[in-house]
Amino acid sequence: MANREERIIRLKTVLERTGLSRSTLYRKIGDGTFPKQVRIAARCAGWRESAVNLWLRNPMFYSASDHPE
Repeated sequence: MANREERIIRLKTVLERTGLSRSTLYRKIGDGTFPKQVRIAARCAGWRESAVNLWLRNPMFYSASDHPE
């Protein structure tokens, strides 16, 4: 199987996939319990799809410090 390129997903998609509210998402990022955003332009950010999928597999025990980007 060929390596897939890493996709960057935007806020709306992250919120739909996780079911989190915007404020809860940013609180979790601050707490280190959700992956940090990736800067894609001066005023634009997104998340690595693989990092969000990793969080979705086990959100209760996810720690950003265990998964450095």
